[in-house]
Amino acid sequence: MNGAKNAGEAVNIQLPEMKVAAEMGTMSGPLVAPRPSRSVHGKMDIAHVVLRLACLLTSVTALSLMATAKQASTLSLYGFNVPVRSNWSFSDSFEYLVGVSAAVAVHSLLQLLISGSRSLRKSPAIPSRNHAWLIFAGDQVFAFAMLSAGSAASGVTNLNRTGIRHSALPNFCKPLHAFCDRVAASIAFAFLSSLFLAISTVLDVVWLTKY
Repeated sequence: MNGAKNAGEAVNIQLPEMKVAAEMGTMSGPLVAPRPSRSVHGKMDIAHVVLRLACLLTSVTALSLMATAKQASTLSLYGFNVPVRSNWSFSDSFEYLVGVSAAVAVHSLLQLLISGSRSLRKSPAIPSRNHAWLIFAGDQVFAFAMLSAGSAASGVTNLNRTGIRHSALPNFCKPLHAFCDRVAASIAFAFLSSLFLAISTVLDVVWLTKY
């Protein structure tokens, strides 16, 4: 009887201690950091897919507009009608924009296929930190490349619209307005594509910092 009584008292003494320990653990927070929920991962995956799709569409549009930019017309110079012909391949800056747009389109298509397939399998679009670092580096490189290509092409387009200062050369975009309009639209989509890549880079940083 005395042994049973002592055992009962020991249990009564240990139970409050365990309760206090449990309360302290609850107040101080969990000992192991919680993993991100599926809803958070799902929102990040959807954002990645949307950005990849937008970047793919804008880069393909910039590529198609620039690659089809050509026109032939006549230019009045000192009373003479001079035939002029324009083509995107005549400018190194335009060729650079076409090349970068094609590379960005391929990059966006690959990432879109990978993210879309993993989302359909209910898997995270970015499976590991190494994969996230790889995507971050690629997005950053292509964002700067697209931005530089658009800037270089816009300088040539501005020169065609305003002519060369302190010279008698006219505004070439007057007789070649269709060519200049297509080039300007291509450059606008190139800048828009670089913006989407920059936003994707920010999401990559958020993923690396949180997960």
